[in-house]
Amino acid sequence: MPLRGDEYDARFARFEAEGGYLHGEADLVAGLLGDPPAAVLDAGCGTGRVAIELARRGYDTVGIDVEPSMLDSARAKAPELRWILGDLSSAELPDHHFDLVVAAGNVMIFLELGTESAVVANLARTVATGGLVVAGFQVGRQLTLERYDALSAAAGLELVDRWAYVGGDYAVSVHRRGDRP
Repeated sequence: MPLRGDEYDARFARFEAEGGYLHGEADLVAGLLGDPPAAVLDAGCGTGRVAIELARRGYDTVGIDVEPSMLDSARAKAPELRWILGDLSSAELPDHHFDLVVAAGNVMIFLELGTESAVVANLARTVATGGLVVAGFQVGRQLTLERYDALSAAAGLELVDRWAYVGGDYAVSVHRRGDRP
């Protein structure tokens, strides 16, 4: 059974209380985009931790998630932001609107099996030409980097950077949208 939004937030509150830093993803996005303004889609936003921090920094941020309880928590914390309830593989999102799409915290491996191609294509479609898709996830049996890169290439995205964590089982990939749709 998936965590409810309040349970998910409580995990991050404990992490922060223990001295953990919660805004590494927002730091990365801000570093890639530079100073606002820029439009960001937080794909698989959960309770809004990343989207809310990016909005606080001045970015025009929209969050989308498939779990209503997660979005309820996000809306309670930041009702002024746009929160979309939707499946990343099929949600109607604006074409070529966002400067950057971020799918942080294993979003790509929490997808329904078999939808990865549709999700990457849908997210790529929402990014402006030259815009970025940033995804961090544990690599392995469900989704390898090779497969993710192939799905990204098929959607018109080109790998521009990647960082791996100690042990090599988690990577953050940055792909740029080229001229073709």
